[in-house]
Amino acid sequence: MTTAAATRSKTYDLVYIAVFAVVMAVCSWISIPAQVPFTLQTFGVFMAVGVLGGKRGTMAVLVYVLLGAVGVPVFAGFSGGIGALLGNSGGYIIGFIFSALVMWAFEKFLGRKPVVQIISMIVGLIVCYAFGTAWFMVAYTRSTGAVGLMAVLGWCVFPFIIPDLIKIALAYVLSGKVRKYAR
Repeated sequence: MTTAAATRSKTYDLVYIAVFAVVMAVCSWISIPAQVPFTLQTFGVFMAVGVLGGKRGTMAVLVYVLLGAVGVPVFAGFSGGIGALLGNSGGYIIGFIFSALVMWAFEKFLGRKPVVQIISMIVGLIVCYAFGTAWFMVAYTRSTGAVGLMAVLGWCVFPFIIPDLIKIALAYVLSGKVRKYAR
């Protein structure tokens, strides 16, 4: 690859990463308030990795989380800052990074076959739920008092399972269509 082509390729990579960080921010602003708000953030994460692949998709998720960490209002409710990450639902946001890493690992070791992509999204979602739930329990206990696992699952996981599975299905279908334009 020539130097000009390599530079162009890196530039495209940076643009795609930035575009999907913005997509995730817009998806987070579409929100139904709850203990942990119903948003399209997970859809944005699945789309980023689905369209860009593991490496660039994970970078887009990392950029999104870092933008929020420094105070850019990219999280649900137009929030941002380290306080949003340290709060009750911050673990789910940080969990997006682990979700993307899991999807990247699946891609690296098992390829991009349709069944692998769908399973990687489901496992990525489970990892996000696990990390976010553990974080929620610690943050909630610290600020409010002890809380049981079943209570937290009832607030933060069970109501989201069906909507998140629908988001996975939509992200899988749409990422396949968009991917051919983002090469």
